[in-house]
Amino acid sequence: MTGAAGYIGSHTALELLSAGHDVVSFDNYANSSPASLARVARLTGKAAEIVEGDLRDAPALERLLGNGAYDAVVHFAGLKAVGESVEKPLLYYDNNVSGSANLLRAMQAGGCRKLVFSSSATVYGAPERCPITESFPLSAVNPYGRTKLIIEDICRDLAASEPGWNIALLRYFNPVGAHESGEIGEDPSGIPNNLMPFVMQTAVGKHDSVKVFGTDYPTPDGTGIRDYIHVVDLAKAHSAALERIDSFKGAEPVNLGTGKGRSVLEVLAAASKAVGREIPRTLSPRRPGDAAECWADPSRAKEKLGWTAERDLDAMCRDHWRWQSKNPSGYR
Repeated sequence: MTGAAGYIGSHTALELLSAGHDVVSFDNYANSSPASLARVARLTGKAAEIVEGDLRDAPALERLLGNGAYDAVVHFAGLKAVGESVEKPLLYYDNNVSGSANLLRAMQAGGCRKLVFSSSATVYGAPERCPITESFPLSAVNPYGRTKLIIEDICRDLAASEPGWNIALLRYFNPVGAHESGEIGEDPSGIPNNLMPFVMQTAVGKHDSVKVFGTDYPTPDGTGIRDYIHVVDLAKAHSAALERIDSFKGAEPVNLGTGKGRSVLEVLAAASKAVGREIPRTLSPRRPGDAAECWADPSRAKEKLGWTAERDLDAMCRDHWRWQSKNPSGYR
């Protein structure tokens, strides 16, 4: 697992270890902490093997994968801040795209042809309608999204060029929540880019209020609508993808979402309920490039993976708040 110490990676490591898999973590801790995997080991009673390394270090990947010992790779590692990608596009293309090419080359050399890739709904750009199916046109509106799309294209081209590849391209919508223990959760560096961690950091006093960007969208309450998915449901989808990876012929995409959009104000209401008090908010103008709504058609995930999201918005907020209140400064 690349990026196993990160937010989604650590939750998936927990699921895979609990299911009896042997897990090897390859991570450079650029946006994560080794403490997450130590907590995963405590929760499961089984530790992942830890290898510290960087995707851009091709020889390190070749040493790791060259012995032919691996059945499959789950690839999470990558930079993921949209704003930073606009400011530092070369860093994102180098880390995400070049790093992924190094990984695929090392897999090829080591005879491992099974990959579960952490893609994103950003590959749909600004869709014209919802729900979004996997057959929608692909585009990207920022360098981060383009790196995901390019990596998908590389996977498709590789699978077309050489028989025997089984690649699941898992397109996430909006992961939130935390493990119910409150021991592992989202620990963003600096100011969070996403709504839920910012909401919960506001609840513990790190920010004065939550900025609601846009209250005049053509939605029921005027605020933007997104498909929020509990990170534990997401982790279980990766476990299901590994179990069924042989059914992926070449590189095939699967949306991971609940199939239900929730507005910013609905999220704030559910978060306030979980916290037990009103979370302050400030109404602000729309941000350029934000879509009014974005939510998934998850029917292919049910058909292909035998998976559906089970946890509702209240559970997402409750679990995220348990993590944030127990760990107000994250793993630090």
